[in-house]
Amino acid sequence: MKNVRLLCAAGLLAFGAVNAAAQILIGQTAGMTGSVAASVNETIGGAKLVIDAVNAQGGVHGEKIEILRMDDAFDVKRASENARVLIEEKKVVALFMSRGTPHSQAIIPWLDKYDVALIGPSTGAMVLHKPVQKNVFNVRSTYQREAEKAVQHLLTIGMTRIGVVYVTDSFGQDALEGAMAGFKKAGATPAALAPADREKPDYASIVPKLTAANAQAVVWIGSGLAVVDGVKALRAAGSAAQVVTLSNNASSGFIKQLGEASSSVIVTQVFPNERSIGQPMVKEALSLARAKGQNELSPAALEGFASAKVLVEALRRAGPKPTRARVVAALDTIRNYDLGGLEVSYSPTDHSGIDFADLSIISDGKFKR
Repeated sequence: MKNVRLLCAAGLLAFGAVNAAAQILIGQTAGMTGSVAASVNETIGGAKLVIDAVNAQGGVHGEKIEILRMDDAFDVKRASENARVLIEEKKVVALFMSRGTPHSQAIIPWLDKYDVALIGPSTGAMVLHKPVQKNVFNVRSTYQREAEKAVQHLLTIGMTRIGVVYVTDSFGQDALEGAMAGFKKAGATPAALAPADREKPDYASIVPKLTAANAQAVVWIGSGLAVVDGVKALRAAGSAAQVVTLSNNASSGFIKQLGEASSSVIVTQVFPNERSIGQPMVKEALSLARAKGQNELSPAALEGFASAKVLVEALRRAGPKPTRARVVAALDTIRNYDLGGLEVSYSPTDHSGIDFADLSIISDGKFKR
């Protein structure tokens, strides 16, 4: 076993020893620091449950999986550059669990240039589903479905004055389209529409739009601290509107950041209840977590767990000494792969993976369904 290589260039974080021999190198760029760090690091923890367990059993075809991680701090340009470094310089076999819609879009040119698979991007952007991206393999439902379900739920329970706050990037526009589809199907319109800058949301202009409309509910489309600060600003203005946000905020860290403002916030979910041990996947994940002294999972951790299961299955099907091309080809053969009560399927014309959406509400510091 060679000594651990310190992979520090461009913010590279290598977790665990990187052995030059008999290892499968997988790359990841994501915001391990910055506004989405809480949920990103929970997805990483969930993925490690799978990868550590597989490596403890000797790896895949006798080779251990090593994840080379680079922190992009949720910056689009850094995500693109990190992908280049991982693909061109580190020679990874595949990329895994990028975070963010514009960030994942920025990676695609590198994927297509070198025919490298990106497995389980942590985004539900429709642009990664349709038209099909030949090298992107999703392991979660779309934001459009989540946003549409959120609006339909609010209208069903009698809330007619619904405001929508949406971040002004490709993620926000994508999810907004889903929300508007929910309004259209019900013959309704939003009481207020408030765009929010991704870097510096102007709550002094956003919140008054919502309060002036006397919004009964707000669908807040944004990420991490931007939503946390927005909800707090809304409450400080005296609004008791029901807040709904999407699964990109489904982390324990998001609840902690909200603090007292977390009570009754609804968060859409794209995986089964993380405490439902009747679900085989959840039972397996909890068992592995408890073996490491962790008594609970978050939805974000479960997303990481599911994505890592798909990664391992792709490597298994790709055979010994997997190449980039064999990993892509292996993923396209996955049909009805059972993660444990939830199936994943791909084909050359459909890389959506899973179609599942649910709602949870934060109560007593936990997601409840």
